[in-house]
Amino acid sequence: MTHTQSDLDLTVSRIIRAPRTRVWEAWTTPSQLEQWWVPKPATARVVDLELRPGGSFVTEISETGVTFGPHIAGCFLDVVDGERVVFTNALTAGWRPAADPFITAVITFADHPGGTEYLATVMHKDAATAAQHVELGFHDGWGTVTRQLAELAEA
Repeated sequence: MTHTQSDLDLTVSRIIRAPRTRVWEAWTTPSQLEQWWVPKPATARVVDLELRPGGSFVTEISETGVTFGPHIAGCFLDVVDGERVVFTNALTAGWRPAADPFITAVITFADHPGGTEYLATVMHKDAATAAQHVELGFHDGWGTVTRQLAELAEA
């Protein structure tokens, strides 16, 4: 269970009209994650997706589809098959401290009469960092990629 603190945490939720197994697959299969992980027209590349506590989670982003740069370089903290993914960029693979920590994200997947209840809670170390994430476009960005995930899972 995630404890949400309004000044530190940002959330995006959506009912996705697809079975939970399908939404989970879209989140945990590299070729599918690449299709929705960043707002289009940008593209993502999954470098490493080691779904286990301490496992590496590295993605890159490209505005051109040719040259890719850093996006997420983090570590999975918890993975419960079909139910939850927790990752952070405060650590890298093998629990190594990261240079520039910014977020810890808890993604949950739950059965819902309309399909899957998808909830992303993004936690920050302090109110200033949360406010910075809002200024960087959290709601538009995370909202867009959640919509893109829904479109892929519902197709």
